[in-house]
Amino acid sequence: MPAYGLYSVQPDNTALQTLNDSRWLRMDKLTSPETPGVWIGGLINLPDTFLVHLFCWSGCLFIDFDQLSKTAREAGQAHLFAYWEVLDQPQREALLADVARIDFALVGDLIAEHLDPTAEAKPPVDLRPPPCKPANSRSPEERERYASAVQCGKDLVSAGKVAAMVVAGGQGTRLGFDGPKGAFPASPIKHKPLFQLFAESLLAAERRFGHQVRWYVMTSPDNDAQTKRFFDAHGHFGLDPEQVFFFTQGVMPAVDQDGHILLAKKHRVALSPDGHGGTIRALAASGALSDMASNGVELLSYFQVDNPLVKPIDPLLLGLHQESKSQASSLTIGKAFDEEPVGVFALVGGKLSVVEYSDLPAELAVVKNADGTRTYDAANIAVHVLSQSFLELLTRAGSDVSLPWHRAKKIVPHIDIVTGKMVEPTQPNAFKFEMFVFDTLPLAKNPLLLQSTRGEVFSPIKNATGADSPETSRQDQSSRAARWLEDCGVEIPRTTSGDPDCTVEISPILAMDAADLKSGSTDYPTIAPGSQTYLE
Repeated sequence: MPAYGLYSVQPDNTALQTLNDSRWLRMDKLTSPETPGVWIGGLINLPDTFLVHLFCWSGCLFIDFDQLSKTAREAGQAHLFAYWEVLDQPQREALLADVARIDFALVGDLIAEHLDPTAEAKPPVDLRPPPCKPANSRSPEERERYASAVQCGKDLVSAGKVAAMVVAGGQGTRLGFDGPKGAFPASPIKHKPLFQLFAESLLAAERRFGHQVRWYVMTSPDNDAQTKRFFDAHGHFGLDPEQVFFFTQGVMPAVDQDGHILLAKKHRVALSPDGHGGTIRALAASGALSDMASNGVELLSYFQVDNPLVKPIDPLLLGLHQESKSQASSLTIGKAFDEEPVGVFALVGGKLSVVEYSDLPAELAVVKNADGTRTYDAANIAVHVLSQSFLELLTRAGSDVSLPWHRAKKIVPHIDIVTGKMVEPTQPNAFKFEMFVFDTLPLAKNPLLLQSTRGEVFSPIKNATGADSPETSRQDQSSRAARWLEDCGVEIPRTTSGDPDCTVEISPILAMDAADLKSGSTDYPTIAPGSQTYLE
């Protein structure tokens, strides 16, 4: 049997062509460039005599079929190759590519730890509401501190010490959109894609503060190539292509209750993203953390792709983080209602943490303070600032500080290994392993939480209709723009219910916030009832 392998090769491919006498199966690119000048390529077919465990030649790395199947067998996962003999060549290549992604030692440890039938998930104990800095400074001393923090944040950006990172591995399927979610047309008038809104915010920061902001874009194996093509087709939205660093999220296999890795097809492993906490693993594995260090980046502004109201660069949050000597800081808003399905910030055992809504006891979700406000009201909106040195610590080999893994029971269609038929479960049948980025908080020194307001920073696009839909988000974007204009003295026509009787869109290039708009031109437009107004 020939030895199949994955290879890494310099762009001219000279070494492999010479070594393998040009007997190629294909030359498809499987993943994105992880190191400049080097990529992970397709699969090759080597002569029968060339069976090795691991062989390096002129920068080329081979992993052969025999060793890969042996590793799976020793891990108790030999069934992954159950249908090898009936697969055609492209299917074998796809299966090998999937299996090569699996860290069998890690998966084995997680199975032993998380699939113990005697182990039960324990609810969080010793919960208390967290300390939180208010959205607006109140006392003269606090106003002075906030002003100092804002200036500190601006200085950090000006010095090139801040980068942005967006989690953008999702597809637009739930929105009825064919493509990466970041390509979804999100703005109310120009229908700018989400990626463009974020890019314009980074351009605005560069122009305001005098330094280019590096942007780390985390894709998934499913949308990596599409995302890069989208950026290329739109000229990187005015950004320098060299300031955009793409990297791909890791994946983990789904396992059944006996710890067997499931096959999604006879030639495909049931793989899924390793959670938003996997971002940190991927930053390290891709070389992004090293790239930050070499470019002088000290702070990473983290956000998710589905929120067009997010401030990719928030000087106040950045400055408070820096002046507090925090390793991890987060932005929060009040919950929309008691049972809103969103995680909440809380002190758990005295440490700032996020409690998932399914883990928050029902009686605590509705408990009120003496003034009638909600006690556990600090919603997690996945906006964080993380110190690069802290991320290095979390991913360093042998470090005693690392993110924990969690298990989630999910419905996973799979191949029945005995019959070869597809099984379509109706109830959760498998376990997925994932990490959460908010688990950085209890591990961090001096974690910080800053309050903001929903209408200013959060209106996600998650559903095709109803709450958190394109319609509601566009309304919220327009309402925020109208408020900014009102702050500048512009009269905004409103309906009897108080909503703006107009549609307004302000390009992030023109203004990053209301204060930014107010400090600019005083030549503001007149807004007529029912009108559409776009400002840039």
